[in-house]
Amino acid sequence: MSDADDELLRRSYEHMHFARTLDNGLVTWQRQGLVPAYPPARGQEAAQVGSALALDRSKDFVFPTYREIGVAVAWGVDLVGYLGSHLGLWHGGLWDAARDRFAPLQAVVGAGPLHAVGWALGQKLDGLDGVALSYFGDGASSQGDVHEAMNFASVMSAPVVFFVQNNRWALSVPLARQVGGESVAARAAGYGMTGTVVDGDDPIAVYRATHDAVELARSTGRPSLVEAMTYRRGPHATSDDPGRYRSLEDERAAGVDPLERLEGVLRASGLADDAWFAALVEAEAPRLEALRATLVEPAPMPGDQMFEHVFQSPTPQITRQRAQWREESEHA
Repeated sequence: MSDADDELLRRSYEHMHFARTLDNGLVTWQRQGLVPAYPPARGQEAAQVGSALALDRSKDFVFPTYREIGVAVAWGVDLVGYLGSHLGLWHGGLWDAARDRFAPLQAVVGAGPLHAVGWALGQKLDGLDGVALSYFGDGASSQGDVHEAMNFASVMSAPVVFFVQNNRWALSVPLARQVGGESVAARAAGYGMTGTVVDGDDPIAVYRATHDAVELARSTGRPSLVEAMTYRRGPHATSDDPGRYRSLEDERAAGVDPLERLEGVLRASGLADDAWFAALVEAEAPRLEALRATLVEPAPMPGDQMFEHVFQSPTPQITRQRAQWREESEHA
């Protein structure tokens, strides 16, 4: 492996490990009442980090769902603002989506690809070479919005990469009952796109597949689809009980945890030792605690800002609503 690959391995592990640490923390904080609900991503870190590292931070734009914590970590999103999205506050998060080139979290299953295609088409019309990367799961791939997005992207030659994290479970429904033919990548051919299946638990394989797809979009304007085969080793959300529909055999069949797998590679190749891993864990502790503190006391944001970004110019109705809100707030 080249030096660049060695560095990519270490960076991937650093991001994956902190994403796992933060993910575990958020589950705990939800149980403590600091977060109303949370969708864990344990086991999907390799797919998320590997794909994020394949993008150009100065040109490209990420369109996440509500579960891409590994992408947020690797992409360098303001995590204080990102975590604000999980507090159920009116503003939905405090990071600057335009500056961070990371769209607001999308809770509507399958809706994000449409937004990604719109942005990508805008890049094409403006003569720019940015690429949109749209994340969604195998369950979302059956939504009509996703099919419309892929068809429109192909017809209009929009530079977008559709990135499917195939967890093999659409919430409580197994892949065989959710996706006809059990392959999302196979659908790409129907839209005249390239479809690639990759080991979603190998961040380097994901990086290379995503990099190729991004460069194809950047150089030709053509969309494509990457299907990362992975396994979420936890519930769909903190309100879910996966024991009702999955067994331990399902998890055993998924193979080695991607974080443990990458650690083995780093140790076997001499790229990291006990001291390196210990230093990594030690550095994460204060970072995690600082983020927890922001959930206990989130940054203030004036409530009347909710009326400012609805329309370019305030309508009479918005003006009345704002006045009514102020009046009621003063008496609250």
